[in-house]
Amino acid sequence: MDRKRIGLFITPMTGNGGDRVVLNLTQAFADLGFKVDLVVPEVTDYHRTIMPTLSPLVRTIDMGLPLSKTIYFKKLFKLRQYLTHERPLVLLANGDYVGLANAAKLISHSPTKIIQVVHVHVSQYFGKMSSLRTRAKCFFLKQFYKTSDGIIAVSQGVGQDLAKLMDIPAESIQTIYNPVVTADLLNQAQAPIEHPWFAAGEPPVILGVGRLHPQKDFATLIRAFAIVRQKRPARLLILGGEPAEKQKLEALIHELQLEQDAQLFGFTDNPYAFMARAAVFALSSRYEGFGNVLVEAMATGTPVVSTDCESGPAEILENGKYGILVPVSNPGALAEALLATLEKSLDLDILQKRAQEFTNEKIAAQYLHLINQL
Repeated sequence: MDRKRIGLFITPMTGNGGDRVVLNLTQAFADLGFKVDLVVPEVTDYHRTIMPTLSPLVRTIDMGLPLSKTIYFKKLFKLRQYLTHERPLVLLANGDYVGLANAAKLISHSPTKIIQVVHVHVSQYFGKMSSLRTRAKCFFLKQFYKTSDGIIAVSQGVGQDLAKLMDIPAESIQTIYNPVVTADLLNQAQAPIEHPWFAAGEPPVILGVGRLHPQKDFATLIRAFAIVRQKRPARLLILGGEPAEKQKLEALIHELQLEQDAQLFGFTDNPYAFMARAAVFALSSRYEGFGNVLVEAMATGTPVVSTDCESGPAEILENGKYGILVPVSNPGALAEALLATLEKSLDLDILQKRAQEFTNEKIAAQYLHLINQL
């Protein structure tokens, strides 16, 4: 066994929040002197772009299995080969909702410890699939997850849901929150931005960040903003790529006659600079695994409002201590929370101090503590 090597088995990277979490953890391990392998079915364009920015101790293990060919057994035997030949101290399996890493260890006879890292509220995740796919994934998950050397959930809510789904004691699942706050995030937050809405004397900007996807429920945020706009001057800016719902959201903005004050800005490489200059950050999701963007906004000193969705926001905000929580899909309640926060918000130092609980260093230390226990 190579006791200074850590493997991370991940899905092909696209630059989403889950990928940033994995990359933050990867860099933190490398900073502590570990050799880190990113084991992926295929290397995407985003992956190629990001690799030069990482430590020389990080390498990519490419299975060479494009999406159209990533059938279960091919991935299984490729992963078995990796465990047999490299024998890392531990393999952190991220998004492995069929227990493929556990099966690979079983047939490789490797001494490597397998830790499943669960990033999503699995019941919600399975609910998006056909009944046949759901039954198949649930079968594999129940068969293999119980053979894990450890299971990490990124929030207590995710862990409780997983325990119920797998019919195992909740205490057998370790909660470790996501590593979100990095020195790079704080540096990027200071970068200048060119957008007329952030000029001196302009109305306050309410900011939303995320994929334009039903999960994020930006329609509720837009409807809430329409109520806010009736009561005071303000603007709404939504940053997000993957525009699956862009046309519908633009139609809603037009219907509510908000074209002058609400904008779908699209993807940006640096959302943190926008967060730092927003008057309030709003998360309107129907469900989450954790809610990285809440921590990111707090780290820049921006007050936050969030839906009390499954799972993560209530834990990040300590049930409303660090930001108002409102029911899911309730524009009226969200509007009232936004208005209240625009009138009076928590002190910047309080928000930033809370965000420091989610730094790379602190979260990596928790991972290594669990690894040492194993």
